[in-house]
Amino acid sequence: MVYVTGDTHGDRERLSSSALKGIKPGDTLIVCGDFGFIWNDDKSEQKFIRKLAKRKYNICFIDGTHDNFTLLNNYEQSEWNGGKVHKIYGNIYHLMRGQVFTIEGETFFTMGGGESPDIDMRNDNETWDREEIPSKEDLLEGIKTLEKYDGKVDYIITHEPPAKIKSFLNLQQGDNVRFTVLNTYFEELSKDCKFTRWFFGSMHIDKFISNTHVSVFKNVINVKTGEKLRS
Repeated sequence: MVYVTGDTHGDRERLSSSALKGIKPGDTLIVCGDFGFIWNDDKSEQKFIRKLAKRKYNICFIDGTHDNFTLLNNYEQSEWNGGKVHKIYGNIYHLMRGQVFTIEGETFFTMGGGESPDIDMRNDNETWDREEIPSKEDLLEGIKTLEKYDGKVDYIITHEPPAKIKSFLNLQQGDNVRFTVLNTYFEELSKDCKFTRWFFGSMHIDKFISNTHVSVFKNVINVKTGEKLRS
């Protein structure tokens, strides 16, 4: 089985949840951005990564807006299940942008990145990384990859949602709507691609927006059934 969850932001309790006990050997867990466990590369972090790697299932993540891209890009690039990855350690993989992975016979399109809502503050503090925003090359690679699959995949995994979904959620929460090129790009993909479900993590809420678009945060969801793993 393949499961998804939302931004973990380096919170070790999130990956120590009793709900994760329902994930069986050979399964895969995908984090929808802001993984946060590849952050400062100190001994404590390295020890925790090695501990995670002892689990019998794959732990995969896309990048978000609060990741250390310098560290991520230092990992060796390789191929896993048909797409480009940074292999972190053992069974832990960073799923790169614009890729399609075949996991348990189903296809997953991945596109990490976004634009931090606190970009101005982080830029002033020199903690903002330009690489959080997907480049033109990333977006074009995503289009070319999807063309190889005739625009059909089973699942889409992103950090940010399409523009209309973001607008809907922001209005519900009373927040200002701030669109990026990436949100617009996803809006076009939402119209042009055929897929079963689209999961994204940046909104930090657990909510089925529709049968096809799912905002995920702390829940751990079976991608095929849409069911939440119980603690």
